[in-house]
Amino acid sequence: MANILLDFSKKIGAIKPMNAGNNGPKIPRGDQTSGNFDTFKMLGIPYARVHDANFSLEYGGPFTVDFWAIFPNWNADPDDPKSYDFLMTDVYLQSIEKAGTEPFFRLGGMIEHGPKKHFTRVPPDFRKFAVVCEHIVRHCTGDWANGLNMKITYWEIWNEPDLDGDDSPNKRNWQGTAEQFYEMFVVAYKHLKAAFPHLKFGGPAACAAINNGRGDHWTDRFFAALEKNCVALDFYSWHCYTCEPSVIADTCRTVRDYLDSHGQKQAESVLNEWNYVKGWSDAWVYSLEQEGGMKGAAFALSTMLACQKQPLDMLMYYDMRVSCGMNGLWDPITFDRRKSWYSYFMFEKLASLGTEVESSTDEPKQIFVLGATSAKGSRVAAIVSCFKDDDNFSVHKPSIRILGLTAVQKENLSVRLLDAKLDCVEVPFDFDGETMTFPFNVDHNAGLLIQA
Repeated sequence: MANILLDFSKKIGAIKPMNAGNNGPKIPRGDQTSGNFDTFKMLGIPYARVHDANFSLEYGGPFTVDFWAIFPNWNADPDDPKSYDFLMTDVYLQSIEKAGTEPFFRLGGMIEHGPKKHFTRVPPDFRKFAVVCEHIVRHCTGDWANGLNMKITYWEIWNEPDLDGDDSPNKRNWQGTAEQFYEMFVVAYKHLKAAFPHLKFGGPAACAAINNGRGDHWTDRFFAALEKNCVALDFYSWHCYTCEPSVIADTCRTVRDYLDSHGQKQAESVLNEWNYVKGWSDAWVYSLEQEGGMKGAAFALSTMLACQKQPLDMLMYYDMRVSCGMNGLWDPITFDRRKSWYSYFMFEKLASLGTEVESSTDEPKQIFVLGATSAKGSRVAAIVSCFKDDDNFSVHKPSIRILGLTAVQKENLSVRLLDAKLDCVEVPFDFDGETMTFPFNVDHNAGLLIQA
C-alpha cells in the first residue's frame, strides 16, 4: 500500500516548465499530409530547444539552425544580410511559435558522430563568431535582415563541448581544446549580453552535469574561467541520462549547490537533455524500446513530477524531434501518439492551473505525486505516477488522502489512468470524502490524473 497526501489548501509556488522539450512540430505539407502539429499544440509545450534540428529533413535538414548553416561562408561580411541564409531556420522557428511554444535557441552545431565534421568546427576568430551570433539574435528577435520579431528569451552557447577530451580522436561536439572553448564562450557571452541585456544567455549544455569520468575537471576549469573573466551566467545548462528519476532529482540538487558555491547563485539551472537510458552500448536498443513504451512514459511522467520539487528551473525532454528514435511521444512514421504523449498531456493539466500545492508520498523513489490549483482555487488537479526499472516489481494499491477540496470539487472528482493498456482513460474509484482508493491494482509503470 502506497500512502499519498494531497492538500489543495496549502499553496507552495508556481508550476515550473518541467514539460519543455527539444524541437518542435512538423506542419503537414499540402502534398504529404503527415505531421504532428495539432497534437503537439495540444500539449502546451512552453519551450522547444532547437538543438539537433538539422538531423531532420522535416525541419529543413542541414540548412537549419546551426551556425555554419546560417553563416556558411566564414570569409563573408558579418554585417551584410546577404551573408546569411535564414530561410529554413525562419520557417522552422515560425512553426514552433505557431504551436504556442517559445523557441530556446542553441548557437553552435549539432552533434556529429561521423569521421568528417561540418558543424562543430572551431570558429577561426571568436570575436567574429560573437558578431555573427549577434546578428542571428537581431534577426530572430528584431527587424534585422527582414527579421522575425519573435520572442526568444533563452540563447545557449554551444552543446556538450565536454563530451570528448582534448586527446580524443573523434571529437563529436567541439573540435578544439577545452581551453579554446572557455575562451570562445567568454568572448561570445560578454558580447551578446552587452548587446542584449534583456535576454538570457548561458550554456554550455554540459554532457556531464558536473565534471566527468576522465579526471580533467572540465567543469571546474570552465567555472574558473567564468570567475576570472567576471561572467555571471543567466543560466547553466546540463544533461542527464539515466534509468531512475531519483538520480535526476539528486543531480538537480548537486548542480544547484555547485552553482551557488562557485559564484553563480543568480544562474538558472536548466536540464535540457534527459530521457530513459539504461546504457549506451549493450542496453542501447533496450533503452530505445522502453522510451517508446509505457516504461518510458512512466519514467518521463515521474521525472517531471520529481524535478518540480527540486531546485531546477527548466526541464527539457530529449527528444521531441520528429523521426528521432528517442522520441517517445510520436511514432516517427505515422505521427500517431505514443505513451509518453499522454504523460505530457497529463502534466499540461497541472501547468495550466499554475500553482503547486502540498503533496507527499511514503515511497519517494518509486511513487511520485504533484498537485496544482488555479489562482482562485476553483479548479484542482493532481498526478500520481508509479515507476520502477525492475520489470518484476509488484503492482501498487495506492491510498490517496485528499484535503482542501470544496463540496463541489468532491462531487466532480474524476480519475484517468495511463498504463500499458489504457491511454489516460477514466476509471472507477472510491472516495469517502478524504481518502481515495481504487478497486484495482495500479501497475508499477503507470500514471493517475485526478481532476475536479
